[in-house]
Amino acid sequence: MRYGRYPFIVGFLAAPVAIYVTFVIAPYAQAFYLAMTNWRGVSANPKFIGLQNFERLLQDDIFWKAVRHHGLLLLAVPLITIAIALFFAFMLNVGGGGRRGEMTGVWGSRFYRVVFFFPQVLAVVIVGVIFSRVYAPDDSGLLNGALTAVGLEPVLFMADPDIALWSIVAVLIWQAVGFYVVLFSAGMSSVPKEIYEAATIDGANRTNMFFRVTLPLLWDTLQVAWVYLGIAAFDAFAIVQVLSVDQGGPDGATTVLGMEIYRNAFSYSQFGYASAMGVALFFLTITFAALTLRVSKRETIEL
Repeated sequence: MRYGRYPFIVGFLAAPVAIYVTFVIAPYAQAFYLAMTNWRGVSANPKFIGLQNFERLLQDDIFWKAVRHHGLLLLAVPLITIAIALFFAFMLNVGGGGRRGEMTGVWGSRFYRVVFFFPQVLAVVIVGVIFSRVYAPDDSGLLNGALTAVGLEPVLFMADPDIALWSIVAVLIWQAVGFYVVLFSAGMSSVPKEIYEAATIDGANRTNMFFRVTLPLLWDTLQVAWVYLGIAAFDAFAIVQVLSVDQGGPDGATTVLGMEIYRNAFSYSQFGYASAMGVALFFLTITFAALTLRVSKRETIEL
């Protein structure tokens, strides 16, 4: 058995490694190659042009506008989503204070936990359709109907360049909060109740328990949440495609890299240039994840 161990391990791993290389690594390598060609999607032998597509990227204003939009999304979406989700999770788990010797959530916490999770089970396209009615520019929309009812002028949420991207941010946050409420609730439920009870006996109020007990103990979960939300911010294509005016408009006010990749590939038949944008998006995502894990690294607290 000892001499047959390594052939068995190699044989066991060969199939999954071959599948991973074929369906994950190979498409990446192909995209990197296409990024250095002028392929327009029809030629069997695209012309190799080196780094010309990347040189064009550096001079493309719409590319840099999309990158700036990702910068705003990377700050706003993770920060606001985590803040809201942490607050709700804290209230649902220990916000009700001590009852019969145990820390409990606010009244109706089980019902709220289910309600918060509803947006997570909806497909992205359905979310886009729902908010297309919420943001409707006339009084048939939910928000403008309420504004009109109190005598205010309707707001052009998706047609005003100053607020269109923030309207997209609000949708991304609305969709993500429920999942992270459940994630943080699971993390808080693993914290021994004795720690909260000891903090209560020592005179800690809810604010102190939140910042001095809950946050330090959930740091690893927060770190992972920030990375996932950042990657989601890089992948805002579907919401922008469904909700925005003229696919990333008005006048590029809501465009993101995913939108520009789609537009260059399938509207302008510039697959080589679109692949160069995809390569840039790949390195931006990897850099963000590495920096986040590096900057937020800290010693784990053992329970």
